[in-house]
Amino acid sequence: MRSTVPQLASSFRLGWKWPEALRALRHRNFRLFFFGQLISLIGSWMQTTAQQWLVYRLTGSQLSLGLVTFLNFLPVLLLSLFMGVIVDRFPRRRLLLLTQSAFSLLAAVLALLSALGVVEYWHILVLAVLLGLANALDMPARQAFFADLVERDDLMNAIALNSSVFNGARIIGPALGGVIVAAFGEAPAFALNAVSFWAVLAGLLLMRLPPFTRPADPGSGRSELMKGLRHLFNDRRLLGLVAMIALFSAVGFPFTVLLPVYARDILGIGAEGLGALLAAMGVGALLAALSLAVLGDRHHKGRLLLLTRSMFAVAVAVFSQSRLPALSMLALAVSGYALISQLAVTNTLIQLLVPDALRGRVLSAYTWALGGFWPLGALLIGWGGDRLGAPTAVLLSAIGCAALMLLGRVWFPEARTLR
Repeated sequence: MRSTVPQLASSFRLGWKWPEALRALRHRNFRLFFFGQLISLIGSWMQTTAQQWLVYRLTGSQLSLGLVTFLNFLPVLLLSLFMGVIVDRFPRRRLLLLTQSAFSLLAAVLALLSALGVVEYWHILVLAVLLGLANALDMPARQAFFADLVERDDLMNAIALNSSVFNGARIIGPALGGVIVAAFGEAPAFALNAVSFWAVLAGLLLMRLPPFTRPADPGSGRSELMKGLRHLFNDRRLLGLVAMIALFSAVGFPFTVLLPVYARDILGIGAEGLGALLAAMGVGALLAALSLAVLGDRHHKGRLLLLTRSMFAVAVAVFSQSRLPALSMLALAVSGYALISQLAVTNTLIQLLVPDALRGRVLSAYTWALGGFWPLGALLIGWGGDRLGAPTAVLLSAIGCAALMLLGRVWFPEARTLR
């Protein structure tokens, strides 16, 4: 009997095969990254919910919400392009171990300040800048790391599955965060986030990766950066994808910084309601990620991009004028679906179009466009919310997205041909 159990276990392991929709999970290293991310991202969304509520509770200002996001992503705007050179020169696992450790430490500091009852708005601003510095390196390193975890044919599936983890956590994390804040305050949410990063660190340490090969003749950092930028500007397909993400990040995506205003002042649903609003957006985003994981290779990706840009503008417009929690959650779910579809398809197309030698630098341009222009939009919509009211500011954001969608069809017609 004792010998039978190991034999059965062994045959189960050998006979198990991941379904086609989950084929990226056949790679051991990706599995470690996938499940570590799942735990960590739940903690991150708990912290996002708690921090937004804390900032609005301390200041009562919509501009203050935008300023935190602005400072959080400002280092990405300033440094992300240069970080791409580092990503191409050093082992990406080592870089991610550094950034994930920094995230854990910063969350622990915020938890301690909150637990002691001494947290002030300026503390949050300083921590936001430090978090942004780590993010400026983490974002391009994480995007380029997928090519180290799976084979090229599984990249779309890996990116879609990673997006499903991000957005599955986006459902669970805010809901938990809202309940914890309402019952115990913000400090426990920050502390749990600090601990959650240990799962990613453990997964990274357990991976078996081939030895890292340094570039034979790397040249100066400036020359390497310019080489990547020249490739980007010489390929109109890449340029169009990156430019549209930058514009949507500045005009449309940051409308979510005003969700605490809707939860407290417009819909009257409190901290738990804020968690529900964020979770509703996560539901739509998760559906998008899962549909791409199952059907991603069958979609005409260019047409999907154009369709989801239109969906996003309409959903944000509906949300801006809604006064019913159920309708607001439905609009957020549609906007989440459209947002993640755009990001996942754009990321995949860039990964497939760029040569391996330039992957880190071109992907750093993508993360610069996404994370770098987001703070400008967050600051602008926070300023508009204080002066025009949150519904008007969000409606103007939706109108801007509709204009960009039409403009993109004229400026970058190549998007329609991308498959």
